[in-house]
Parts: sequence; C-alpha cells; structure tokens
Amino acid sequence: MNTINCKGKLLSLEKPVVMGIVNATPDSFYEGHLDKGLNAIVHLAEKMIEQGAAIIDIGGQSTRPGSERINADEELKRVLPVIESLVKKFPGTFISIDTYHSEVAKQAVHAGAHIVNDISAGSMDAAMIPTVAAFKNVPYICMHMKGEPQHMQDLAVYEDVVKEVLDFFIIKTEACRLAGINDVIIDPGFGFAKNSSHNFTLLKNLAIFKMLHRPILAGLSRKATVYKTLGITAAEALNGTTVLNTIALMNGANILRVHDVKEAREAVELVNALNS
Repeated sequence: MNTINCKGKLLSLEKPVVMGIVNATPDSFYEGHLDKGLNAIVHLAEKMIEQGAAIIDIGGQSTRPGSERINADEELKRVLPVIESLVKKFPGTFISIDTYHSEVAKQAVHAGAHIVNDISAGSMDAAMIPTVAAFKNVPYICMHMKGEPQHMQDLAVYEDVVKEVLDFFIIKTEACRLAGINDVIIDPGFGFAKNSSHNFTLLKNLAIFKMLHRPILAGLSRKATVYKTLGITAAEALNGTTVLNTIALMNGANILRVHDVKEAREAVELVNALNS
C-alpha cells in the first residue's frame, strides 16, 4: 500500500500526498477554468506543482449536486488538450483523469494520464473497470456514491453510513481485484449522496477503512459541509477545508484532493512532524 505503480512510475504513499484539482469545465467556481483558456489551466497546474502537488487531477465536467451530465465526446474535447500540454511540460508529474466514462479514461491514459479517478466506481459505465484493468498498471480511484450527481442528494439516507460505505468497498475492491486492477484507491465520497452529518461521521471514523489495506483519498475541499456549517461561501472555505484535511490526515488519509495545494502541503508536513 505504500507504493502504487502508475504505468511503470512508482508513486510513494509512505507519507501523504496532495492531489491538485484542475477543472477543465466552463462552470468551475475556482480559478483557471475553461472559459479562461488552455494557458490559464496549464498555469494553474504549474502553480500547484510548484507548491508541492504530487498528482494533478483533470476533470472535464462538473459532478456537484444537480450538475448536468455531458457526453464522452464533449468531455474529451475539454480534457485531452490539457493532459497533452501537462505531459509535455511536466513529465515528472502524475496525472489523473476524473471521469466516469470508460472511453474518456481510455483516451486520457493513451494521452499520458497515469491514474483513473471514477466517482461512480464503475456504476455509470459498466465498461470502466474492464477498461482500467486492461491497462495493467493504471491505479483506479474508486469512490462511494449513490445514484448519479443530478439526484444523488435525494439518496442521502443510511442506517449506518460507515458500515454501508465499508461494505460497498469490500465488494468493489474485490471486483476490481478479480478484474485485474492491481492498485485500488478508495474514496469515501464526502458530499456525494451524503449530508453534513454523514460526512462528519465518515471523517471521524476514517481510520476504520484502513482495514481494507488500500490507500484512502479524502476530498473535502471547499465542500458544502465546510461552508454551510460555518455559514460562509465556498470561496471563503479555505480555513475550514484545512481543518478537515488535517483531521483526515490524522485519521489515516493518504491523498488529499484539494483546490489549495500550498495549505494542504503545510497540513501534511505538520501532521508528519507530529507523528514522527
């Protein structure tokens, strides 16, 4: 679990790493989005790499609650130029493709992406898991979600959210193993078909998921649980995000998926110092 093989390049998770979010979409609230052009997106990625991001996660469509689904062709038009530019400019950086379309995953990996990050864990495209498995050494980030982004918050009902998410991962990681995926990273899916109470419960019990012996990704950056709890906006949620990222690290997170790399890296360094 301490090292994952990304197309022959080894990514060490001996210490937690930071994944920077790059949204190649026209509707991101964050800087560098598609409306500002390819150069702005590449510049944002460059800044994240300089601040210590080990992974750049490129997504071509919004998956926030109520977002509209776009097809694979449109998604490819958005993400492939970004991937190709980053591979050329930053060959030492690990790139993940954030998609639930198997065709997007396939073409993104051929273009240079090293990791597939799927919010649906294969449930929105049955070809996804076999597609990733066919690449052999491409890690798969498997996230828990109920339903699809458009209506997922209607399904935020659990008797025991920790047990249900854990049971989901027991089944999904075994399916991935049987398909031939060597490295599976689990993501509890904070905010995906979960309310704030569910998110806090999962965060408090994150260490339980270590029993699966898989790296854990925590994606809490600027989410509604942060800004609604504090009565602020997403744009004001950096400090709250850092607090929750720190808790995630102390409870066993191996990867922090964030908009703000510098602050996440500082949290990693301080928690490492505390634990050393």
